[in-house]
Amino acid sequence: MTRTLGFKLGTIALLILLLMIPLTLIDGLISERQAARNSVLINIAQSSSYSQRITGPILVVPYKRTVREWKTYEQTGQRHMEEREVSGRLYFLPERFDLAGNVDTEVRARGIYKARLYKSDSQVSGQILVPANYGIDENLADYRFEAPFLTVGISDIRGIGNALKLRLNGQTLDFQPGSGDRMLPGGVHVPLASMQAGIVQSLDFGFDLKLQGTSSLSVTPVGRDSRVELSSSWPHPSFIGEFLPSERSISAQGFSATWQTSFFATNLQEALAECVGEAQCDPFNSRDFGVSFSDPVDQYLKTDRAIKYALLFVALTFAGFFLVEVLKRLAVHPVQYGLVGLALAFFYLLLLSLSEHLEFALAYLISASACVALVGFYVSHVLHSWLRGGGFTLGLAALYGMLYGLLSAEDYALLMGSLLVFGLLACVMVLTRKLDWYGVGRTQPASGN
Repeated sequence: MTRTLGFKLGTIALLILLLMIPLTLIDGLISERQAARNSVLINIAQSSSYSQRITGPILVVPYKRTVREWKTYEQTGQRHMEEREVSGRLYFLPERFDLAGNVDTEVRARGIYKARLYKSDSQVSGQILVPANYGIDENLADYRFEAPFLTVGISDIRGIGNALKLRLNGQTLDFQPGSGDRMLPGGVHVPLASMQAGIVQSLDFGFDLKLQGTSSLSVTPVGRDSRVELSSSWPHPSFIGEFLPSERSISAQGFSATWQTSFFATNLQEALAECVGEAQCDPFNSRDFGVSFSDPVDQYLKTDRAIKYALLFVALTFAGFFLVEVLKRLAVHPVQYGLVGLALAFFYLLLLSLSEHLEFALAYLISASACVALVGFYVSHVLHSWLRGGGFTLGLAALYGMLYGLLSAEDYALLMGSLLVFGLLACVMVLTRKLDWYGVGRTQPASGN
């Protein structure tokens, strides 16, 4: 049966479309396995502690205020004075806030899935200036100030790993459970003795905090001047939040980072004023920064990125197969194209399954080697030559090597991919520059060497 060039190219195109079915199924399997892994990570966090955010300390002064209003009787029209008492709170942020912490990470496994936990050892210090009369300039006699307290917001108090003690102006006080204020949903607080209202007072504070969490650690820069220093042996930090570090150093041995902010940049005093009397105040609680300890690109993301190149990969392999067939005037059946395509598709299934148990690089090497060996063995018989099969095998191995380079070079993936496709197109054009395509369409390919 005589085959035209158009018929052969149409058949190859149809095979590529059919191969998208198993590739789509494998892509769906990647999403399912990733969802299962994420569910396990959530379960591990539920049994230990979630991501942590440290907010404070903040000085809170509850008060009761007498409010007087003139009322008019409807029947007589006479006016009279009514008094009622309202409750409120005053909030004072630190003038200076310093946090220095060291973070160690560890891996917890549940089945084949792993979660990265961290334990931080931080020293918090600073100073709070309390103005005379708590800053009340009018109707001071109408206020009754209650005992103040210092509150520290900790998003998941299950992660606290030490008995918290506050050092305040030379005294040592014990923290109590609960933040004591609904604006901070979780945390601890320290009741303080009543202060002299008529003078400016300085509260120099400090405490040590050991904290366990998962995924990320964030800090709210509550000070008029805030300085936060974090260091860790984790070599792949991802800095998160509204502010990047002013100084940072990252190496294979770990990282160190320093943030320095002020009220001019954070506008935190105004955000706090908007939150008075409210719960879960986003304008205040969302102004934080920190570091994420998640793997930058895990095996599922890498496998998902790899399968996104599957269509191009199959098309390039078929193009090379077809080019050898045309140049050497061989007869290759569409079924043989299909079997080679299935071998290419199974590479991604092997990669997914092996990467759940091995390092991604090793899983990639084993999967690619198995696929290249299988296709090389098969193609050597299809092309009736071990030499041709060896050349095709080397070309396929080079493609897998280039694909791994694309997966590893996140920032340069587009550039490398563009250069790869352009280089392969140039090779095809050079090899077929003297080929009579009309002749190929009219001629029955021979089946020999």
